Formats: sequence, C-alpha cells, structure tokens
Amino acid sequence: MGIFRTKSISELLQGAEKKGLKKSLGAMDLTLLGIGCIIGTGIFVLTGVAAAKYAGPALVLSFVLSGLACAFAALAYAELAAMVPISGSAYTYTYAALGEIVAWIVGWNLILEYSVGSSAVAAGWAGYMVGLLKSGGIEVSKAYTAVPADGGIANVPAMLISFFLSLLLVRGTKESATLNKILVVIKLAAVFIFLALAGPKVNVANWDPFMPFGFSGVAAGAAIIFFAYIGFDAVATAAEECRNPNRDLPIGIIGSLLVCTILYIIVAGVLTGVVPYGELNNAEPVAYALRSIGYNMGSALVGTGAICGITTVLLVLMYGQSRIFFAMSRDGLIPAGISKVHPQYGTPHIITIVGGIAVALIAGFTPIGIIAELTNIGTLFAFAVASVGVLVLRYTKPELNRPFRCPAVNIVAPLAVISCGYLMYNLPYETWIRFFVWSGIGFLVYFLYGKSHSLLNKSNKTA
Repeated sequence: MGIFRTKSISELLQGAEKKGLKKSLGAMDLTLLGIGCIIGTGIFVLTGVAAAKYAGPALVLSFVLSGLACAFAALAYAELAAMVPISGSAYTYTYAALGEIVAWIVGWNLILEYSVGSSAVAAGWAGYMVGLLKSGGIEVSKAYTAVPADGGIANVPAMLISFFLSLLLVRGTKESATLNKILVVIKLAAVFIFLALAGPKVNVANWDPFMPFGFSGVAAGAAIIFFAYIGFDAVATAAEECRNPNRDLPIGIIGSLLVCTILYIIVAGVLTGVVPYGELNNAEPVAYALRSIGYNMGSALVGTGAICGITTVLLVLMYGQSRIFFAMSRDGLIPAGISKVHPQYGTPHIITIVGGIAVALIAGFTPIGIIAELTNIGTLFAFAVASVGVLVLRYTKPELNRPFRCPAVNIVAPLAVISCGYLMYNLPYETWIRFFVWSGIGFLVYFLYGKSHSLLNKSNKTA
C-alpha cells in the first residue's frame, strides 16, 4: 500500500468510537458556528483592503466569485461530512479517498491555515480593542501592543485573548458554542445597524468607475478575501461532536455559507457606495464609513460589534485548529499523546492548550503581514483536493451510504477544483514560494516521523 494507503470509512468510524469526542451540537449550533467564523474579519477588515487595493466597487463581484468557489466546494464537503462524520474535515476525507501522503499534506496545510489565521485574527482583535480603549481615554503603551519588529516588546492583548479562548475551548464545546451564539447575535446586529444607517446614504457616483482595476483586480480581490469564507471548513471539523451529523452537517455547511455570502455582497455594495473606495484601506472600514457620514454613535456601536465578530472568528479558528491536530494525532501521524480527551469535559485538552500557546506566541511576537495570505492558499488547496476526493469515492466506493449527495457531482466537483485553482493562481508569487517551502517541510516531517508511526502502517505490519 505504501504512502498512498487509504483508510476505509469503517476504520475511520471505529477509530472515532474508541477515542471520540462528546456529541453536543445540533444544526443551529453548526450554522452559527459557521457564521461565527465567516462573518467577522471579512466584513470588518478585509472589505476595505480589497476594495481600495484590488477591486474597487466591483468588490461585490469579488465576493460573488469567492462565494461561487466556496459553494461548489461546500456541496462536495457536505457529501463527505455526512458520509464520514469524523473530526479533521478535508484531511479525513482525503485519507479515505486519495491516500495517506495526500491526506498528510492537506492536514499539514490546514494546520498552517488555522494557526496563522488565528494569529492574524488575534492581532486584528488586539488592534480593535486598543482603539476602543483609546476612545474611552485609556492609553495602552505601544511596548505592550506591538510586536518587536514594530518597536514593541509583545502584543500582549493578542496573547491574552488567545490564552482565554483556548481555556474556554478546553472547558467544553457546548459552552464555547453558547458564547459563540451570543457574540454572533451581537455582530449580526452591528451589521444590520450599519446597513440601516448607511444604506439610505449610498451615492451611486461612488460606484463609477465600477471596475477601476479591471477583471484582474476583481479576481485578485476574490483571492484575498477568500480568507473570509473559511468558516464552513470549521463546521466540517465539528462533525464528531454533532448529534445528528447525517442531517445537521449539510445544513450547517450550506446554510452558513449562503447567509454569509448574501450579507457580504450587500455590505460591500453599501460600503463602496457611501465612501470612495480609495479611502477604505484602513483597519476599521465599516466604522470609518459611518463616521464619514456623521454617525459617530453608530460607528462606536459597530466597532463594538466588530470586536465581538472578530472574537467569534478567533474562537472558531482555534477550535478548528485543535480538531485537525486531534485527527492527525489519533492516526499516529503526529505524536498520539497529544490527542488525549479530557475525562470530564470531553475535549482534546492537551492539543487545545498547546495550539493556544502557539497562536499566542505567533500573534505576540511575529509581524503577520503577507504571511496571512498563506491561510488562503492552504485552504484553497484543501478545498480542491477534497472536491477531487468526493468524485473519486463516487467511482471507487459507489456502494457507500451517502445521506447527502452532492448534486451533479460530475459538474460541481470539477468546477470546485477549477475555481479554487483560479483563485490560487491569482495569489501573489511570494505566497506560492512560501506554500511550497511549507509543504516541503511537511513532506520531510512525514517521511521522518509520520510514515513509520502511522497506525495504519502498524496495523498492516501486524496483519
């Protein structure tokens, strides 16, 4: 079998039964989990950057383009998630369909996606919090809010929020989901406040020219804002903690993506309609837009909602990170000891704490910058491979029970691969270099450790 050995669905399910997680989530929990991760950084931060530097008012088309790529991938994900309701999302699906080495490199890139993404979001949360404290008359020294490369000692607020959320995740998935629900309601209220105040102030003259950077700018903007959509992958990582995964996972994945795509398109249109796109390249574009049209109180309310929104993004990203580690550890590809489940809380406490420390250190001492783009390329790669996997399983394992079937799979799966590949193509050259370097390190780790310690490899030798 070698490096392309696959795990059968029955083997995956048996492994989960032996070392599984507490089942506490329903369809609404999963949908809100997805919204919690999708609505946040995308609306409150990335809209401004993408509009000012890449797409202009055609940012609405960028969101449509990214949303379509995600829709194709989400349909494939929904079939796989219902078939294989196990932690690990694309990593687990690829293990069943394409083999261990492909699954490893997908999982390796998902680790990067969640770790770097969490660190970038933690840094963004710290920026909003410091700004809110400043507006309230509390000035925090730059030494404790900036990384060493920017003249500080450490970004302490980013580290504190990372530590706090990792402890919350250890305490329990249900408790974390409850906090997520509350924060999702607050941030959705902030989005609707923005739309209610800014909607009537839209000046269509701000939409001219509509595509100042041409369609290449729209595509580049779509590749950059793709970061905003990775939340539905986090829904898939929750499969093992879902009470009725066959029904609830497809609802959570597709439902959260649909709601968020509609909101993104509306907000992008209103945002570029009330403020010239060139002015939006700042850390808080939505709050800035409200201030620019005279709604200072509305701006403060939206700023508070943005903090709640970014908190839920960070919470779900750190949750997803721990579940990817958990799945890979349970398979023996990384040390198995870190996948222990807490006897009382039913959560993988060791890897959650280790992951939280890693996120805190990266956010506290490393300038994120361009590195955050690695989140996009790693996610797009995982989505494309998972879409190939669903097609392969249709032909190699047609007898498997599929509670949810991807419609027109021979069309949808190739479209998912093509659209994700197109967005990857539009990412900066430097991002590709870093992607290949990170993947090369991953192959090295696999051949030095994972290949020989794989539980599947050991079971084959025993047999």
